[in-house]
Amino acid sequence: MESTLEHTSSLQVGGAASATDVERSVISRYARAAEEVEPGLCCPNGSYDPTLLENLPQEIIGKDYGCGDPSPHVREGETVVDLGSGSGKICYMLAQKVGRHGQVIGVDFNGAMLALARKYQDKMAERIGHANVRFVKARIQDMPLDIERAERWLRDHPITTMDGMSRFEAECARLRRDAPAVGDGCADVVVSNCVLNLVRPEDKQRLFSEIFRVLKRGGRAVISDIVCDEDPTPRILNDPGLWSGCIAGAFREDRFLEHFEEAGFYGVEILARQDRPWQVIDGIEFRSVTVRAFKGKDGPCLERNQAVIYKGPWRTVRDDDGHTLRRGERIAVCDKTFSILTNTEGPYGKEIIAVPPVAEILIESAAPFDCKSSGVRDPRQTKGRDYAETRLSEDSPCCESEGCC
Repeated sequence: MESTLEHTSSLQVGGAASATDVERSVISRYARAAEEVEPGLCCPNGSYDPTLLENLPQEIIGKDYGCGDPSPHVREGETVVDLGSGSGKICYMLAQKVGRHGQVIGVDFNGAMLALARKYQDKMAERIGHANVRFVKARIQDMPLDIERAERWLRDHPITTMDGMSRFEAECARLRRDAPAVGDGCADVVVSNCVLNLVRPEDKQRLFSEIFRVLKRGGRAVISDIVCDEDPTPRILNDPGLWSGCIAGAFREDRFLEHFEEAGFYGVEILARQDRPWQVIDGIEFRSVTVRAFKGKDGPCLERNQAVIYKGPWRTVRDDDGHTLRRGERIAVCDKTFSILTNTEGPYGKEIIAVPPVAEILIESAAPFDCKSSGVRDPRQTKGRDYAETRLSEDSPCCESEGCC
């Protein structure tokens, strides 16, 4: 049965029947799927690590509806937020990967799915040896609002007038501010498995902003979802059943990546893409992709005489901030860009050679750097104008084995 808040939120969409129908279709279909397995719901993925599934109850595995596997991209000790956590399968898999010093937060709006996931919390903590998973009821496009707290307020203060509605909205604003379900910068990783397409079109931009908000600086999003090669037809868009079936809300493939870029992410990359389409409707192909994106390119640009060399194989590439890197050339970059491009845990590190300065320039004494005028770095800038060292070859052998020269 739908909650009071779900009915109230429908009143707040300004009478847009199609938007209300979409949300109700998603809620009801996934509530049924929590009670009885629906094999055709979303795009099945059979590549999960079996060692992470061994401890999971079969009910959780059978009632999970996803299209990818973000678990290989999560590390020990990290805090992870799982958007649309559903039966809790991904959360309990990740709980084993992050270990007792990590944390997993599952976010879902569907009460039936949350009940299923929470049903096994104690048992899973006993099986894996630590309790590091919690589930919150929230919309993934509005994660500050703890819906269960808002629902408790509604039970104590039933809305019968517009003044009552205003007081409820004020209470929701207070909850978002003082007791957010998922706070700012709390996560090392945000994952999702075929859920973003269930969000209404008018909330998509806010959704990506929310993913960005909850990540720490240097954090990353690893998102599996359904995309399409063309815009869905009006017939598809007007079918609530195709919305809950992960079809109508699918992102056009190129626009999916653009959403990350527009939200402020960098290093946006397709990690996996289904070769054959999962479904074809009206000549449009729908398939699963997994995308990774990083947060942390904001901040001042400072001159510390650093350079980077792009290894290749492309002759020229350009990063998300417009820096053009030509194969083999020393390119002048600011300290922030240097850190991003040379980070071995980031998206670029394997392609870049770091060229640090001979004499370090301290951050507090670094001058501003104009990234728009970035070009080739003179070696004398990196080494220093007065650099005149002479070093004989025996002090710095050119190869490890004898007789290589």
